[in-house]
Amino acid sequence: MYLESMNAPAGTQTASRAETVAWHRLTGAEALTRREATTEGLSEAEAAVRLERFGPNELQAGEGIRPWKIFLAQFHSLIIWVLIGAGTLSGVLGEVSDAIAILAIVVLNACIGFYQEWNAEKSIAALKRMTAPRAAVRRSRVTRLLPSREVVPGDILRLEAGDRVAADARLLEASSLRCLESALTGESDAVAKQCEARSESDLPLGDRDNLVFLGTTVTSGAGWAVVTGTGMDTELGRIAGLIDEAAAEGGTPLQKRLDAFGRVLVWATLGLVAALFLLGLWRGFKPFEFFMTSVSLAVAAVPEGLPAVVTVALALGVLRMARRRALVRRLPSVETLGSTTVICTDKTGTLTVGQMTVRALYAAGRRYAVTGEGYGPEGQALRGDTPVTVAGDSALGALVHVMLGCNTAQLRQENGLWLAVGDPTEAALLAGGRKAGGNPEALETEWARVGAIPFESDRKRGAVIRRGPEGRLRILVNGAPENLLERCNRVNDESGVRPMTPEDRARLLAENAALAEQGLRVLGSAWRDLEPGEWNKDSERAGGGVTAIGEAAPDALERNLVFAGLSGLQDPPRPQAKAAVAACRAAGIRVVMITGDHPRTALAIARELGIARKLGIARVGEDIAREFGGTDGAGQTDAACLTGVELDALSDSDLAARVESITVYARVTAAHKLRIVRAWKAKDAVVAMTGDGVNDAPAIKGADIGISMGLGGTEVAKQASDMILADDDFATIVAAVEEGRGIYDNIRKTLQYLLGGNTGELLVMTVCVAAGFPSPLLPIHLLWINLVTDGLPALCLATDPIDSDLMRRPPRRRGESITDGGFLFTMILTGLLTSGVSLTAFFVTLHNHSLATARGAAFSVLVFAELLRALGARSETKPIWRIPFFTNRNLIGVVGVSLLVQVFTQDNDFLERVLKTTGLPLADIALLLALGAVPLLALEALKAVGPILRRGTPPGISP
Repeated sequence: MYLESMNAPAGTQTASRAETVAWHRLTGAEALTRREATTEGLSEAEAAVRLERFGPNELQAGEGIRPWKIFLAQFHSLIIWVLIGAGTLSGVLGEVSDAIAILAIVVLNACIGFYQEWNAEKSIAALKRMTAPRAAVRRSRVTRLLPSREVVPGDILRLEAGDRVAADARLLEASSLRCLESALTGESDAVAKQCEARSESDLPLGDRDNLVFLGTTVTSGAGWAVVTGTGMDTELGRIAGLIDEAAAEGGTPLQKRLDAFGRVLVWATLGLVAALFLLGLWRGFKPFEFFMTSVSLAVAAVPEGLPAVVTVALALGVLRMARRRALVRRLPSVETLGSTTVICTDKTGTLTVGQMTVRALYAAGRRYAVTGEGYGPEGQALRGDTPVTVAGDSALGALVHVMLGCNTAQLRQENGLWLAVGDPTEAALLAGGRKAGGNPEALETEWARVGAIPFESDRKRGAVIRRGPEGRLRILVNGAPENLLERCNRVNDESGVRPMTPEDRARLLAENAALAEQGLRVLGSAWRDLEPGEWNKDSERAGGGVTAIGEAAPDALERNLVFAGLSGLQDPPRPQAKAAVAACRAAGIRVVMITGDHPRTALAIARELGIARKLGIARVGEDIAREFGGTDGAGQTDAACLTGVELDALSDSDLAARVESITVYARVTAAHKLRIVRAWKAKDAVVAMTGDGVNDAPAIKGADIGISMGLGGTEVAKQASDMILADDDFATIVAAVEEGRGIYDNIRKTLQYLLGGNTGELLVMTVCVAAGFPSPLLPIHLLWINLVTDGLPALCLATDPIDSDLMRRPPRRRGESITDGGFLFTMILTGLLTSGVSLTAFFVTLHNHSLATARGAAFSVLVFAELLRALGARSETKPIWRIPFFTNRNLIGVVGVSLLVQVFTQDNDFLERVLKTTGLPLADIALLLALGAVPLLALEALKAVGPILRRGTPPGISP
């Protein structure tokens, strides 16, 4: 055997050299020589060679990017260069304040983008912090602590409870070794490890029980393992590579829509203005004068306030989300969540509380429900609807006595959270016993612990020996019910202890099966008072170690037991998760569960939450398929589950063809999760990925929006995410979806308001120039209109309260343009109405007054029309009288003040000289104001007709 000279205790599992070499050959790792796999370990010389060959045992960050390059990369967007040009031209025209405002917007957006670029590097840094700083390594027959970065393939690691594993390794020896791998695999419970070779070549990560992995934690036991992979050649390293790869994927839907819109707007504006300039020259306008007019028109036609509108809308959305316990790390992510069509969510710690919890008890033929989630004391045992405790139920008391007594875990409270110290399953039994009225502290005092038989995967049970009153010794045993029943010949019921009958055994096995079908992990509990002399006092003085009384001691002690009852454990769903899933479904959003846990557990949680309406499983083995059922004659299910092994057998095209029919994925790895996200994105879905573990980070980074858990999430997941749920509540995502939809609606209606006004300005100029009339608007008029109507009113629209019926609409399609048919119809109609009233004022006034007076009338009517239209722009479907008027007081105030300022321009000598207008009587101004209200009244009347304005019913105004 490998470690004979290491004094391996009796009962300890060891692996043969042939098994280890065979396993390495199977996985492609470097084959070990006999010398490397013996008790000597590597020599220092060989370790140095391997360190040079394989490199340090640390995760490599992506290629560094210089800060100035990151900053300059923020200016690659076409719309940004249009804004820079607009700002420059505004400065040339003497509008210094306008130029400063535009360029400030550009710099602000560049700074925000610069900050976002560091997220991937932070994710890799967080992964580095997960690695063990030092490791116990055996080299040249000596075990000593080394920096983990110096560990190389072929090194032999010493593993003990509390250690963080320094590298991926194959176990050579394991003594009751259990590792917590939830951050890597998503499985809540600690995994029992063993040394036997596994012949399967495609085992899921969570089932590789003869391996330990970098970054995971040893919760109990001890062992020795030979290193098979270091640094980036580990499971954690592969995840780091996936994060880097996922980070390179495209921008958010809003960014893509605005970029596409910017390109169209720029070329359309430049084309129209150039054509208008040439037409003006042909009509005989003075070249320089009309060039300045054309430049002013170009500046006015580009909605340079749009980036500010988007930034303000998103920033205020971030503040609102923070009040609802969602912390947004990237501004566009709020809007992106609003367009989400699919939420791919991890189970452990996201849909569930992330802590094993006793959900059900069974003792003396009676079933008990246990309320409360996690390790906290909140909750109680219920028989029916009646609370019960051990004080009034002796059978329940006997079961709780074993649950608390056969236990080495501890619970502690930190920052308001209850945490487990030790094995998660034992911690769950400890918390469950307390809820049923048990007192662990009193038990420790009355029944002192004198020995233990650690849980071992081959025995499937563990035991604790305690000394009670009057020196009586008792062995308390927890384990797999089928296995434990074989060691029992008595049962405890209401009347006390009696012999176990075949009927009792059958009833207990049936109850075990019923609990398992609910997705619960079932443990049995039993006890026996030991006879004098059965327990070796020398063992007790030596600290209670079992090995001192021989290898046969466990079987000798764990016999003729009294069966006390069953405990059903589960990582339970979060209380608000079911309602949140239902709300997602009502909003047209698919929820898909992706977990590293067992298919049975995943499907049970999915059914309880409503993700899977009927249990089903797709090709997970005929025996499991028969157990779950839920298939029709064609073998199809309406809630299919796919395992990681089956996922590996599918090509990308096959997965894309089936992805819409699969609601649950089980036993999957980090690479699988990223692949599932990409399959949905290939179907034009906008995908959100939620999770809390390291294994979720690549998919979180690769999704359109990544969401991590703030309380229970790993630092890696948080750094990879766009948004963090401060309360770890899946229900908060629904609030974020509503907020995101509201932000998109506000941005869309603000853009429609801006472009409608700009269209009117272009039409006013084009009609007059084409018809040979004088220009109705001067450059200063265009810039004033741009300042008064495109600034504060647009910002007020961008912060409009969310529409109450928003979550009853279906989500937007990924390829849906922000300027669809309904949008363009409304924009053109608005432009026609606005230009119509402005030209009417111009021609009527020109007929009776001077050109300067006519220009002033056209100018004022245009401003009045656009300001009044802002009041109706709050909704694309509801007329103004159906919108609560005072819910946007800022808009009312801005419109009112701007109207007064515009009136003042017609009655102030200084402003008349600056704006090149002439004074008008108040009666004429009132008529112009009434004329300016015509577009608003016409558009609101059009909304009131109803069905023709619904989305997708052209012509119409889409919501």
